Amino acid sequence: MEIVMIHGQSHKGSTYHIARNLALKIGGDIKEFFLPRDFGEFCIGCTKCFLESEKKCPHYDKLKPLTEAMDRADLIILASPVYVMHATGAMKAFLDHYGYRWMVHRPEKAMFSKQGICISTAAGAGMKSAMKDMADSLFFWGISEIYRYGKAVFAVKWQDVSEKNKKTIDKELSSLAKKIRRNYGKAKTGIKTKLVFHAIRLLQRKGWNKADLEYWRERGWLDKKRPWS
Repeated sequence: MEIVMIHGQSHKGSTYHIARNLALKIGGDIKEFFLPRDFGEFCIGCTKCFLESEKKCPHYDKLKPLTEAMDRADLIILASPVYVMHATGAMKAFLDHYGYRWMVHRPEKAMFSKQGICISTAAGAGMKSAMKDMADSLFFWGISEIYRYGKAVFAVKWQDVSEKNKKTIDKELSSLAKKIRRNYGKAKTGIKTKLVFHAIRLLQRKGWNKADLEYWRERGWLDKKRPWS
């Protein structure tokens, strides 16, 4: 299994250790990127990715290694600690660059056969909203199986997390890893994703965006072909 991890921070705190431990339990080839170290640009809102091509994005070349790694991966792990009740700004800036890949525009077919997981930790609260920031993108990219793992670690540093909490985390990660391995190569697109896709398909047939319309036509999605089949 090929695994890509996108870390929403460049330091190795509790979120990093949990994401790393999960990947090791799953097993396979692991590729990691750290934000903003490996990509730290903000979307400038030029809309060229929507209206023309993602290759017209001024940050396309910098983003390309991360894009290619995600396209190759069987599992995408998005990991972010809680910053003011949400994912980090670096993670948000990264995800903003893939708006053109949402189903409403030009989703990548490969995404519909992948699994994805959102991981977030905090000393106290905020994991749910932080994970939603990341899960929204995974869903609208078309990811078939999406998991979430949020944990209150009651500590600022990983080394200060209690042994009792670490044992609980380890047990929960083992269970999650088992589930992900079991679904390897078997991820199926859910009914919610299909309903959203079909609703967008009706909009695309009206041809409201030339770049999107040509993309859908070329792939036969306006006819009988579907990205999950």
